[in-house]
Formats: sequence, structure tokens, C-alpha cells
Amino acid sequence: MSNAILVVGGGFSGLTAAIEAAELGHDIYIVEKTPFLGGRVAQLNKYFPKLCPPSCGLEIQFQRIRNNPHIKFFTLAQVTALSGTKGDYKVQVTVQPRYTAPHNVDLGLTASALEGEVANEFDFGLSKRKALYKSMPFAFPGRYVLDPKSLTPSDTAKIAACKFIDTKEQPRTVELNVGAIVVATGWKPYDVTRLANLGAGSVKNCITNMQMERLASPFGPTGGRIVRPSDGIAPRRVCFVQCAGSRDQNHLNYCSYICCMASIKQSLYLAEKLPDATADIYYIDLRTPGRYVNFLDKAKATGKVHFIKGKVANVEQAEGDKVSVQVEDAIRGEKLTLTYDLVVLATGMQPSLAGEKFPLPVPLDEDGFVTGGEDAGIFAAGCAVMPLDVTRSAQTGTAAALKAVQAVQGR
Repeated sequence: MSNAILVVGGGFSGLTAAIEAAELGHDIYIVEKTPFLGGRVAQLNKYFPKLCPPSCGLEIQFQRIRNNPHIKFFTLAQVTALSGTKGDYKVQVTVQPRYTAPHNVDLGLTASALEGEVANEFDFGLSKRKALYKSMPFAFPGRYVLDPKSLTPSDTAKIAACKFIDTKEQPRTVELNVGAIVVATGWKPYDVTRLANLGAGSVKNCITNMQMERLASPFGPTGGRIVRPSDGIAPRRVCFVQCAGSRDQNHLNYCSYICCMASIKQSLYLAEKLPDATADIYYIDLRTPGRYVNFLDKAKATGKVHFIKGKVANVEQAEGDKVSVQVEDAIRGEKLTLTYDLVVLATGMQPSLAGEKFPLPVPLDEDGFVTGGEDAGIFAAGCAVMPLDVTRSAQTGTAAALKAVQAVQGR
């Protein structure tokens, strides 16, 4: 029997669950499949409700992890097998090699000397990265990670000369014994290439809301300048398309909860960074629950953000680098074709488990959200359960931690 708790997922809800349980004296194991902790929050420019930069909340979480001997984490890791029952689970975790020294050596000069570049997944393809990289300045852990598949022949020779890099490192397997499990696997942006009518992947200056976050971030591909990807010019007219894939029987048959608030927040980015720019937000219904209505009022007060009730039917490439948008104004009963400099698709939140094989015995609904598992001592948190904002994700992380603690103490 074990009093330890496994947390699957190192995003905001997973970190919250891990820290809360560890501060009650339980040994915690965090398993995160990417090279760094922080999840989607790390990719944002600012997050609700205070519009803090991600470094604000995450640095606090990272510091609490550093200072707590009860927490051990594995990055580039996944649960590959599970046996046993509540109170006495045997968990097999496979950890992929990082290829760099197990301490925070600054490999920045080595990385900058490399020639090969590939699309940067952290910036959703808006920038390039080297084969040796960190995703952001405050990345945790602070160790660089090597992507051998991205090395050119000349880069391979440079890497071989570095004593802090071991390209022969192999995957390893870790066996853990835990009494309860928290599933905090988070969310992924819906695949916009499936939204062909909205120009995703084919129209030059049609981007997703998460790409907009990266453009606005001071640590993003443009250093915080909001510009068109095609030519680096600041847009003067911007269109936000709500429910891009959400509330659609052919895509995500539910509301993704945060998309309206995200577009309002991003319209305020424009008002702050590009005071001469205007934004049109096309929506089916506006969802700004509770105090979030204050952000709606603030956006309206700028005089630069316009809200139009209507559904966008089509987004196409216009002359030059412009974007043509066909939309229905539901209030006036008009069908319009308008031209914009930049279009932002408010793409939905899809659970990370959707379409994936997951080795834990938890039931999923047709969309991939976790719907149970508590009888087995497995508790879901964050966007593994439903679309949530950061605050509510953290709250569910605390709730899952308390349930897990009760499960191992009261069995």
C-alpha cells in the first residue's frame, strides 16, 4: 500500500494538485510528456483574471516545486503501463532522453552556433528553433533539450564536441508505487486545418487565437509585436471569428467556454499595442460569465472594438496579403463580404486525450473528456474534465488533490 500520488500532466491544474498534496506531506510524482512544465499557460501572453504574464503564476509554482522534497517530476515521460488497484498501483513510466547534462548548464552558445532550424511547435509554427533549445526564458526545468532528428550533418559534429551533451543516452523505464492518481492531461487547440472554409492553413494571414497569444508575448516570435505573418506589417483591420470549430456537430459539439473571453482579451492587446487598429468580433453568442463582463465593457469603451452578431461562412485569400471574409450580420439581416489585414480564428479547446490511447482505466465521453474513475482512486482535474479558464483549472486541481489525499488516507 502506498500514500504516494501520481499526477499525470504538468500544466497549471496538475502543478496545483501536485503542490497541494505535497504540502500535506505526500510523496508526489509528476509525469509530463513535453520537455518542460507549465502546459498551455506558458504559451499565453497574459491570462485571466488579472491579465498576468505566465511567468507570474508559473514562477511561484516552480519555486514551490523546487523547495518541496516530496515532489519528483519526469519530463519527456509518459505512463506506459498500470497494474494493481486503488491504494496500491504499480505504474510504469517511460522517460525519453533529453541528451543534455542533468544540471542547468547554459548551452546557449552551442545552440546559437547550430545551423539547422525546424518549425517551433511552442510558437505554433510562427518561428523556427534549433535542434538544441529551451522553449522560453523561464522554462522549468532550466535544462536544454536536444532534438536529434533536427540536426544537420555539420550540427552533429558541433554537438559531438560538447561534453555536456550525450547523444547516446537511451530511454529509461521507471517503476512507481502510488495509492491514487490525478489525471490533469489538459487540452490541445482544435486542428484548424479541418476548418477549410475558414481559411486555416491556406490563407496567408489567417491565424489561430493561440498564435495570436504568441505574437503578443514578449517571448514570442516577434518580441511582442502584433504583425501579419506574411510580411511583418502591423494590421489596421482585424477580424475575430468566434466558435471556429466549437458548437458544431461536424467538429466540437460543445462550447469551449474561454474563446469569447480570449478574443476580447486579444482585442485589448490590439488597443494597447496598435492604437490605430480596429477589431471586428463576429459571434454567435457572447459568453462572459461573472466578472469577465468587465473585460467586455472595457473593450467596448475603447471605441475600436466592434461586436457583430453573425456567423462567418467563408474566409479566402484576397488581393495581395489581404483576407476576404464572408459573414452574415444576423441583426441587420445582411450578408457581407469584407476585407481585413488579419483574421484570428477563436479555435476550440479539445481534450488532449481525444483520439489518444490512454493506459489508465478512466471512462471518456465521446469528445474525450474524463467522466469518472473516482471509485478506482483516479481523479481528473482541469481541462481533462471540461473546458475551463486558468482560475477554475487551478480550483479543480486543488479539489483533485484533496480527493486523492482522502483516497490514500481513508482506504
